[in-house]
Amino acid sequence: MDIVANSEPRIISLKVTNQNIIAQLADGRSVSVPLVWSWRLSEATPAQRNHFEIMGSGQGVHWPDLDEDLSAAGMLSGIPAPKTSRVLKTLEVSAKRASATA
Repeated sequence: MDIVANSEPRIISLKVTNQNIIAQLADGRSVSVPLVWSWRLSEATPAQRNHFEIMGSGQGVHWPDLDEDLSAAGMLSGIPAPKTSRVLKTLEVSAKRASATA
């Protein structure tokens, strides 16, 4: 009898604190990444942070209110979510307006 083990990391539970995103994986590991690695989550309210859905069989997590997705593999690889060029442009315009009115 052959048994094939699933080598893909799968999230079975998730907790979001004011500082970290903590995932419990199916293989018994826990992985924690800083909340600031997801700019959308770090700028969200606690209620928005806690409204998430584990996707598929645990490959990732989706926050419908924030249009944010994090994968188990991404959390393990340690790569923060980049801000999109549109978001960066909006931040630049906001900063220019703020300095112009100061």
